[in-house]
Amino acid sequence: MSHKNTLLGATALTLATAVGAFADGHAPALTIAIVNNGHMINMQTVAEAYTEQTGVALNWVSLEEGVLREQVTSDTATGGGQYDIINIGMQEAPIWGQAGWIEPLNFSADYDVNDILPAMRGGLSADGTLYAAPFYGESSMVMYRKDLADAAGVTIADNDSWDNIMTAAAAMHDPANGVYGACLRGKPGWGDNMAFITTVVNSYGGAWFDADMRPVLDSAEWNAAINMYVELLGSYGPPGSEGNSFNEILALYNEGKCGMWIDATIAASFLEVDGVAYAQSPNAGNPVGANWLWAWAMAVPAGSPNMEAAMDFIAWATSKDYIQAVGNHPDFGWGSVPTGTRASTYAIPEFQAVAAFAEAEMMAIESAAPEATAIKPYVGVQFAAIPEFPEVGSAVAQEMAAALSGAKSVEAALADAQAAADAIMQEAGYY
Repeated sequence: MSHKNTLLGATALTLATAVGAFADGHAPALTIAIVNNGHMINMQTVAEAYTEQTGVALNWVSLEEGVLREQVTSDTATGGGQYDIINIGMQEAPIWGQAGWIEPLNFSADYDVNDILPAMRGGLSADGTLYAAPFYGESSMVMYRKDLADAAGVTIADNDSWDNIMTAAAAMHDPANGVYGACLRGKPGWGDNMAFITTVVNSYGGAWFDADMRPVLDSAEWNAAINMYVELLGSYGPPGSEGNSFNEILALYNEGKCGMWIDATIAASFLEVDGVAYAQSPNAGNPVGANWLWAWAMAVPAGSPNMEAAMDFIAWATSKDYIQAVGNHPDFGWGSVPTGTRASTYAIPEFQAVAAFAEAEMMAIESAAPEATAIKPYVGVQFAAIPEFPEVGSAVAQEMAAALSGAKSVEAALADAQAAADAIMQEAGYY
């Protein structure tokens, strides 16, 4: 047996016996739409062994986050049938499942669904039914260059104040030597800049909507949060920040150009510079929702002609066996396994030995509060779990990017964002 085949584990070896059970006696080809993040790109290599063992061909469509959301939403909503497996997240999975756009997932006992972290299972389910399986999960946290912070004489604590974050960014900021104090998302999109911005607003005690689901983007809390964000990134961020999201900032960080980065915990798996330290997300007095909760998950669109094969692949790609396959793969290793999904991953000695970020990551995931109602009448941390949110969030994202670039004042951007959100919510019939 080849080295590739040994990476599959018991689950995939069992699946190999099922190839002859396909209706026409031939294994199908699956078309899989994935986000172009590191773990998803790695999966294409690891899954070569799956094809060799099962005969199931895998056609990958790898897209930038915003483009993926647009294309997958359009195809799934219309029953276009372009994809057999799609990447979606916590905003879409419960809503699409209840709408009948994606299929319920039912795994065998060997899959051990109870090993999936409760926060991830809950966020991808509706009425107790799991509609998407998490490939990797995340919260958000501060990732900073402790060597630069020490040299500048500043410290960053868990749940620090935004004032101290501003002070630390200013102290580490050294653009003459290519170092920027803070690298933060600025690229417009409901899952791009608004993912980070919403957590900032939460930390100031703000919310997207009031108790009647009317937008409240013209509130004092939004004004304070966005003014701080624009000042922090405008003064101490890299030029052109309005075009940066996860992948762009990851590249900057690995080039040694960022003093700190507040973003997805999963980024820690891909940091290649020395001296990185971690802290829980900062806030302005309200820690509820200051760190987000998300999973990039795998789902099967309703009516897929290759449903059985698609379900089998998802069962493998989100299994304990897959974690072992990545950890033992010669191109990757234990520092590159997908995290934030299974409790068992954090008990693997080889993973513990290389994952300095694991404790901070788990702390962030466990403290995220998507169903906290103290400050908002909706479920979600960095999004609102309503069908209209992608449209609302995308409209507001453009205004926040305009404020960051200086094309509009913060006040003008918030006024225009409020008007856009109000029009969408009225058209949807909320009031």
